[in-house]
Amino acid sequence: MKILLLFPPHWVPAMPHLALPTLTAYLRAHGVEVIQRDLNVEFFDALLTRGALDDAVVRLRERLPSVSGPAAQIYRAALQDGPRLAAQVESAKAIFRSPDFLDGEASLPAFLTLAQSLDLASLPFAPTELGLTNFRPPIPADSSQALLYIVGDPQRNIFLDFFRRRVLPGIVREQPDIVGISIPTLDQMIAGMTLGHLIKGAGLPCHVTVGGPHISMLREQLPKVPAIFRLFDSAIVFDGETALLRLAESLDDDGDLSKVPNLIYNDRGIVRSTPVQAEPHPNLLPDFDGLPLDRYLVPTPVLPMLSAHGCYHGKCGFCNVGYGGPGTFSQLDADLVVEHMLALHEKYGARHIFFADEAITPRNLKVMSARLAEAGAPIHWCGCVRFDAGLTCDLLEHMARGGCRMLLFGLETAAERTMKRMVKGTQLPVMSRILRDSTAAGIWNHTFFFFGFPGETMEEAQETVNF
Repeated sequence: MKILLLFPPHWVPAMPHLALPTLTAYLRAHGVEVIQRDLNVEFFDALLTRGALDDAVVRLRERLPSVSGPAAQIYRAALQDGPRLAAQVESAKAIFRSPDFLDGEASLPAFLTLAQSLDLASLPFAPTELGLTNFRPPIPADSSQALLYIVGDPQRNIFLDFFRRRVLPGIVREQPDIVGISIPTLDQMIAGMTLGHLIKGAGLPCHVTVGGPHISMLREQLPKVPAIFRLFDSAIVFDGETALLRLAESLDDDGDLSKVPNLIYNDRGIVRSTPVQAEPHPNLLPDFDGLPLDRYLVPTPVLPMLSAHGCYHGKCGFCNVGYGGPGTFSQLDADLVVEHMLALHEKYGARHIFFADEAITPRNLKVMSARLAEAGAPIHWCGCVRFDAGLTCDLLEHMARGGCRMLLFGLETAAERTMKRMVKGTQLPVMSRILRDSTAAGIWNHTFFFFGFPGETMEEAQETVNF
């Protein structure tokens, strides 16, 4: 049994997403042959080249006579600037992958070149817009009717030609038994469904399954749209490790998919669903073997990890963690977390770790920092945390000594009434104290906040700005 795992494009990649390495580690530990491809890095690496930008200029020149008004002005400006961008884009990409990235004077022009190159590359597919950290699709990506149309539209689907020329031949060559497409976000729906469309259209004898948080969110809608199953055979909801292994075993046996948990599948034209089961998390070291770690747009590898599953607070009124699934909060032993960090450092040369947790607990932060400091702090790391009173001045200083360089806080609001209505469990004096103590320890603070929580007034929004 051979499984090919694909991660569709969404935005310019600085590191791999954790989905594929997590699945790969679990499946390989159970003796399954796995190939993983990060099409996000492959796509942007191919798009940000002289050849691709020259092609975009040719397409714009061909279309210019058919457009008028503001669109024509945009086309003319792009045609004028296109040759310069094509000539500079690959050197700009090289700067991102070199120590010069850390030099603001050198990296700012490269940053602007890449941003403008993405504008140029996506313009022939307008209204598609590709950015460094965003994607604006040409259709409502949550419409099944629109998705079924866009997957075969070469005029507006920016992924179609790349997948047909650069990805499909590899799938044909590998002859996998299962192709798994990970779709964590809405932004990846068009790319993910386009992959399914091409695989199905090529008549390949493989089972195509999709999964990821966004697919889990659609679990009640998918059975209502049988037509979408033209693009894939099944969908795995919530945690995919056990379900994907059971799917492989069932297909290798009698093909009875009713035994596979967490599955929505097409049974000869009838969409069926199996019971959702919560499984213990295997807590294996993520397996990045096979991913091109030298092609991400950073000077040294940055790798993602988890120290826990779920959120230890789990009460915020706006939260969508787990999408209503059966999972509960569980965290890895802090010593095991450090063991994994050091293993990634040793195996892949990773000097930077990004924790993709909802929020690392103060308990794990304390033990991790002590162990890493004892090891000489060979790794710099960052992650999301709550404004928890347990983040004392002493702990923040220990974290800095243990390699912590950045913390991402879910501030959300600084208005007392809105905080209570959100059930944030935070207090303004604690928030202020932590931000000041973290800064004093040498840690860079990043805060997330938003406006428009139901019932929030303009005055309360201003309180957050003032804070």
